[in-house]
Amino acid sequence: MPDFTGQVVLVTGAAAGIGFGIAQAFHDAGARVALADLNDRALAAAAEKLGRSSRVFTHPVDVRDAAAIDKLFRAAESALGPVGIAVANAGIYPNSAVVEMTVEEWDRVMETNLRGVFLTCQAAARGMVARGRGGKIITLASGAATSGRKGAAHYCASKAGVVMFTKVLAMELGAHHVNVNCIAPGLVTVNSALSPISEEYVASLVGNIPWGRAGTPGDIARAALFLASPDADFITGDVMSVDGGSSTGRTYLPYSGRTP
Repeated sequence: MPDFTGQVVLVTGAAAGIGFGIAQAFHDAGARVALADLNDRALAAAAEKLGRSSRVFTHPVDVRDAAAIDKLFRAAESALGPVGIAVANAGIYPNSAVVEMTVEEWDRVMETNLRGVFLTCQAAARGMVARGRGGKIITLASGAATSGRKGAAHYCASKAGVVMFTKVLAMELGAHHVNVNCIAPGLVTVNSALSPISEEYVASLVGNIPWGRAGTPGDIARAALFLASPDADFITGDVMSVDGGSSTGRTYLPYSGRTP
């Protein structure tokens, strides 16, 4: 495991699921970690899981709100020091057919998943550029960025936007030695009361994962640790699929001829 002792990491959507897994991994690797989330109660529980150490800071935030994001970064840096690694993870994934989708639901997904990433990355980038010491920015997309599914027009569109936003930001920050990369998880097992998914949906996806299982927050966290480490210093603008091979192609098809 890379050593992040002395480094400051900020993670949005960090109270549970993938976000907490990422925050926990950085904390275990010695970093000072700022956990941000809309859910106050879940943030408190997350801090308890990390032992409420002096290396843990929590702050409620609505990532759609530019002023709230600025306040988050100021508070985190006052408590822990300059943020050198930022992970824009916060996102939602409700399910609605396009003909039934409300404008409010469309806007909520796009504002959280895309505007929230923009605002988080912008605030992180401004600080990193001003300090002149480089940095690491990681966004979270999804296999849904390149493979549509019913009921997720807003989610798929938002994640496709995250991918292209990441690439352009990587271009703009390269001269400042700020790496900007994206992780695209496949199916990851999390307990989400806000966006529950059916057993039928999970079983269908798992059946098309060559590795034979769903992912875990730890799988995604290990990718984040790598992208934030010196080993990834020459990687920027990349989209790393962490999906057990589900993005390789039409995994549901049998061999067309004799099985090898």
